[in-house]
Amino acid sequence: MIQQCPLPRPYPSTAYQHRSFQGAFAPLVPHGQQHQAQRKRGREREREKGREGLGRQLNYWHGYLSVLAVVLKTNNDSPWTDEFDKIELSCLIESISTTNPRIEWKKITNDGPSYVYFDKKISGDLENRAVIREPATLLITNATRSDTAKYRCEVTAADDQKSFDEIVINLVVRVKPVVPKCSVPKSVPFGKSAELSCVEEEGFPKSQYQWFKNREEIPDDPKTSLKFFNSSYMLNAETGTLKFIAVRKEDAGEYFCRAKNDAGYAECAPQKMEVYDIDIVGIILGVLVVVVVLLCITVGICCAYKRGYFSSQKQTGNNYKVPAKGDGVDYVRTEDEGDFRHKSSFVI
Repeated sequence: MIQQCPLPRPYPSTAYQHRSFQGAFAPLVPHGQQHQAQRKRGREREREKGREGLGRQLNYWHGYLSVLAVVLKTNNDSPWTDEFDKIELSCLIESISTTNPRIEWKKITNDGPSYVYFDKKISGDLENRAVIREPATLLITNATRSDTAKYRCEVTAADDQKSFDEIVINLVVRVKPVVPKCSVPKSVPFGKSAELSCVEEEGFPKSQYQWFKNREEIPDDPKTSLKFFNSSYMLNAETGTLKFIAVRKEDAGEYFCRAKNDAGYAECAPQKMEVYDIDIVGIILGVLVVVVVLLCITVGICCAYKRGYFSSQKQTGNNYKVPAKGDGVDYVRTEDEGDFRHKSSFVI
């Protein structure tokens, strides 16, 4: 019997190296290509070192210039608060070399800028209502609606190469709405139009309006609610008006309005609106009764005139009597009957 000898195990491909050389089989690279790759990696390391050196130089010059310049920053350039609360307007000095800089705060309105902190004293609109937190932050302890404005923090450093810097902060003081004035018609005929109004002018920012019927909010679009699906109205959340195009029986109920903004809301008292049917027959009968009464009055007046109840009894020419002669006085009759004037004459 002929025994088959096992075939010899093949050597690893020449395209790979043993793990002991690189930790895993890897493609062999020609000698020239290896040198090119090494040179390329060397150039990349040199460029990286150059970038690091440039970064260090920039940081050095930035720090050097910062020491010679006053630089300001703020934590919040658009702060807000509710009326009568406190609010901080941050003005932080990031770098400065002057030991005693001049710090000023100005309030900027349509009439122009005005000082609220000058010569180390609170002045103007914020007098007795603000303090300075070192070094330059302004704290308003009791904000009012009139404080809504832009404020500018200015720092002057005489010993710095860049001796001046400023930041602008926009402050908003929110005001809660007061109870709005609501107008609801007490009764509206079926099928007619009706308008409900709601006005509130104290809130800031400007109030938005909501209407409620029987304690349930009325949606902007009646088609989005099953309860108001058949109603025909227009609701304006900006002006607070609720207009019914054609009132239905289902529109009767208690209505009230809510004015709201970011600071809160206020509501007016509920008012009842009734919807009634128009009695056409009753209106026609009423008109007929009025016409009959007017005709009766007219006929009565005509009959009274014919019977002489309204004629005046005046004297005529037949009522005049000629006086007896021989008394030496002429009687002259004037235009008015019965009114005589005596005229004396001589008798010869």
